[in-house]
Amino acid sequence: MNLKRINAVVWRHLYNFKHSLDRMVDSFYWPAMDILTWGITSSYIQQTGTKVPMVLVMILSGLVLWTVVYRSQYEITINLLEELWSTNLVNLFTTPLTVGEWLVAIAILSFIKMVITIVFSAGLIWLLYQVKLVIFGWWLLPFMAILLIFGWALGFFVAGLILRYGMRIQALAWTTVYILSPFSAVFYPLSTLPLWAQKIGLVLPTSYIFEGMRTVLFGGAIDPANLIKSAGLTLVYLLGSIIFFLVMFKQAKVSGLARLE
Repeated sequence: MNLKRINAVVWRHLYNFKHSLDRMVDSFYWPAMDILTWGITSSYIQQTGTKVPMVLVMILSGLVLWTVVYRSQYEITINLLEELWSTNLVNLFTTPLTVGEWLVAIAILSFIKMVITIVFSAGLIWLLYQVKLVIFGWWLLPFMAILLIFGWALGFFVAGLILRYGMRIQALAWTTVYILSPFSAVFYPLSTLPLWAQKIGLVLPTSYIFEGMRTVLFGGAIDPANLIKSAGLTLVYLLGSIIFFLVMFKQAKVSGLARLE
């Protein structure tokens, strides 16, 4: 691993982020719209006297934590697509840059942009609704770490699919997480889902995190076994997605990276 090459890839995308209205909209506008929409809806539910404890905190906290998954997955795939859109993928890998260095750089970049968006979102829900994420205490750190790594796993998997099938499936870059959202129990207990959907939720590490989030909010004690299971599933998915990406990248090189552009 060459740190200078990794640093160069990170800065290349950060400079683009600074001057790209599209990237700014992705990082600030859409999260703000989600917070405003869900926050107003939650406030209305509370004002009607519906017997749902801490509904505002529960929905807004779930929304911000789900943003961790979305941003980390989205940044992995969108940065690959940016290289394809600008017909720069071949140029990129004719340099000494290795695919491993590129993966590390994109993961770092994903982390940086996720932190920017989360800090903005957390500040916005505090400013508008007086909801503070610090209510989770130290549990917030493992929650966000697992969600971040699972987002990376999704990102590498989708990036591998794009390398295999090309830009005709590029919509997966911004739709994949929404496919998994209903099974992750972001805004409601997993038990409210049909039995078949609950079985899908049990193999997703995200469902354990959001169930744990509600446990903390309602003053309960988190089962460490569930957190360990979530972390284990996440690491399995991450390892599998990286292997999948590397295999797809190798096949793409054999058939020619230029065909993707």
